[in-house]
Amino acid sequence: MSGLPEFSQPLMPLILAALVGYFLGAVPFGYLVARAKGVNIFEQGSKNPGATNVRRVLGKRSGNLVFILDLAKGALAGAWPLGYVWLRSPYLSGDYLARSLSQAKLIGVVGVIFALIGHSFSCFTHFKGGKGVATGAGGFIVLMPIVTLIAAAVWTLTFFASRYVSLASIFSAVTMPVAAYFFRESPLLTALALAMAVFVVLRHRANIVRLAHGSENKWTKRP
Repeated sequence: MSGLPEFSQPLMPLILAALVGYFLGAVPFGYLVARAKGVNIFEQGSKNPGATNVRRVLGKRSGNLVFILDLAKGALAGAWPLGYVWLRSPYLSGDYLARSLSQAKLIGVVGVIFALIGHSFSCFTHFKGGKGVATGAGGFIVLMPIVTLIAAAVWTLTFFASRYVSLASIFSAVTMPVAAYFFRESPLLTALALAMAVFVVLRHRANIVRLAHGSENKWTKRP
């Protein structure tokens, strides 16, 4: 293990994770993809730069591209500390590897939290942004893959039953902490899932009002 950097002093890695996470999350892919087609997404549709609005305004290919990119930035924000440890795992003893992975997961959690903040309040778009569903899902795929797959299944079932993207997003977000609890994820990850659920619900509060009044737009296919 001689000469190997380690997470023995976690403050600097946590600060680094926060900075990397925020600036990854702040990259406004929805805005950039739309702008490349001559559209200001903040002035079209629901005026949200998320994949759903981009798809509604510009079509399937653009929406799917934004979804993948937003998913990827959340995954990268959560994955790089774990990747750092795994690259060095052949040189680490069992106990040291376990401690390093535990610390790396904590650092990854901080990265995902700040990626969500960056996505929703991007410094590149005057602190406007999306609702964080795809970016959060990307981070959780890395940190809690089974729980995330369950939430994805809930999203899919809710969407096809109702055709409301917002309702599907809310239900899948609420599923996360429940599934994390039943699958006995760490208290840290369960708390993160709960915080994510609260964050997503708050970001969808206008949608909830429209759903209650029956005025929320249902998903309609576009080429």
